[in-house]
Amino acid sequence: MFMGEYSHSIDPKGRLIIPAKLREQLGENFVITKGLDGCLFVYPQEEWEAFEARFREVPLTTKDARKFSRFFFAGAAQMELDKQGRILIPSTLRSFAELEKDVVLVGVLDRVEIWDKDRWEANNEYEDDDMDEIAEHMASLGLSI
Repeated sequence: MFMGEYSHSIDPKGRLIIPAKLREQLGENFVITKGLDGCLFVYPQEEWEAFEARFREVPLTTKDARKFSRFFFAGAAQMELDKQGRILIPSTLRSFAELEKDVVLVGVLDRVEIWDKDRWEANNEYEDDDMDEIAEHMASLGLSI
């Protein structure tokens, strides 16, 4: 399970150091792709393969299923760490997530998310009442704390 928040920066060539704690869990090879809310999703190879298998069961006769598959799979890239524990994020993915210098890597259960620092902060400004309402909605989905 991935968890935690790590601040790093991308160098001018588009390389990003993956924190050691996340590297251990991601393994030698993993997949990076477009995520939701304007970030990137990073999956260990096994999780990516499980996601692919589940998606193969989705009928592509609906327009939403086809759009969803293009969104996640067309932009996906296999990643391999270099000797310094870095990856080179493809320019198309950097553009999608507006990654330029300061980024935040966030562990979220089965994946890591990579966010532009400013976008991360803007997406995480919650009022107490907002979080109470979200918690109530999560309870209706069967998740309570």
